[in-house]
Amino acid sequence: MTRETERQTGRRGLDEQAVLLAAGLADLAVSTVGTAFGTLRGLLRRSDAGALAAEAEHDLTARGRLVLDRYTTVPPAHLEVLARHALARRTAGDD
Repeated sequence: MTRETERQTGRRGLDEQAVLLAAGLADLAVSTVGTAFGTLRGLLRRSDAGALAAEAEHDLTARGRLVLDRYTTVPPAHLEVLARHALARRTAGDD
């Protein structure tokens, strides 16, 4: 096998793998959407759908608050923490 043939075979293998991955993802998406529609249809038939929707809204709001707190809170600078500890030690030693 020449280098050109090896290169073409390797390229074809990568192309085939990419197509298989895309097809697998598409199949997963279709089955997930189908399952979600079935679940949604079942939820709409429930008599407590309003309460269920309010609870879901509350849960999503709480989750959003947690995510924002996790990513927007900046921890104090390391040297600032060390300075506070040193000041606390110094103050405790003066007593």
